[in-house]
Amino acid sequence: MLKYITRRLIGVIPTVLILLFLVVSMVDLIPGDIVDLILEERPAQGESDTVRENLERELGLDKPLVVRYLLYVGGIFRGDLGESLWTGKTVTSSIAERAAPTIEVGVLAIVLGSVMGIAIGTISAVRQDGAIDYLLRSTAILGLSVPNFAIATGIVVFPAIWWGISPSLRYVSFTEAPIDHLKILIAPSLVLGISLSASVMRLMRTTILNELRQDYVRTAESKGLRYRTVVMKHVLKNALIPVVTLLGLQVAFLIGGSVITESVFAIPGVGRLLLGSIGNRDYPVLQGIVVVIGLFIILTNLVIDLSYAWLDPRIRYS
Repeated sequence: MLKYITRRLIGVIPTVLILLFLVVSMVDLIPGDIVDLILEERPAQGESDTVRENLERELGLDKPLVVRYLLYVGGIFRGDLGESLWTGKTVTSSIAERAAPTIEVGVLAIVLGSVMGIAIGTISAVRQDGAIDYLLRSTAILGLSVPNFAIATGIVVFPAIWWGISPSLRYVSFTEAPIDHLKILIAPSLVLGISLSASVMRLMRTTILNELRQDYVRTAESKGLRYRTVVMKHVLKNALIPVVTLLGLQVAFLIGGSVITESVFAIPGVGRLLLGSIGNRDYPVLQGIVVVIGLFIILTNLVIDLSYAWLDPRIRYS
């Protein structure tokens, strides 16, 4: 096990280095002259040679790409992601201030989506080809078909039209009002959780049906175990392995969906910070967010790979 973990950690290093290279190259890959684009957003500063040179120095464009890359990698090890071109604050502090709401929404979305998807997928599988199965499968297809922004808009608009109520769009921190804080997070978490639960449900149903055809299920039933016991204690745990893999892949989509949901529900998270940095052409902040998200996704998938042995003792890392 230790040898496997060591190999995986070593394998992560080139992935991280490639990620950082792409992030540093982002400035050069943008069409047009990035300095001209930023100066267009800052007409008050003028376009003198001094202003241009200062901006190039802030972005590191006065150095070759390889030098910029090495300096950026060195900054990562020191926890330095640069400074915002607009606020002058460090990128690390800007992301840290916005991280809590995004993490809370993401965790709630994963919990809601996983619980709903696993429960509905299990019920659909054990009631295969029945009325409940068809109803649940149709609901899952609907959840996959409707985009997040449409669900978010519907949650805000339709209750206001039909019943005169709508989710609160005034964000309050947990320390100010814990109950109100949780109420604010439920709607965006539910939006992200619906899409996730639909994917989990379809995969869960397929894997459970496949497990129910295995020999160990027939053996357990022939020994007198009840069908429910076989499903809950044996089939369900084995069927979770592909679902856990799916959850790891869905982390990236949840982060992408947070940009929309945080904007709709006025959540001051990393998603809104990312959207604002794109609009303001604040490239250091944009680069820092991409790095943090990329590292988080890499770490999440590593943890998921290591969890397989716990879910299925037949798996050995040797």
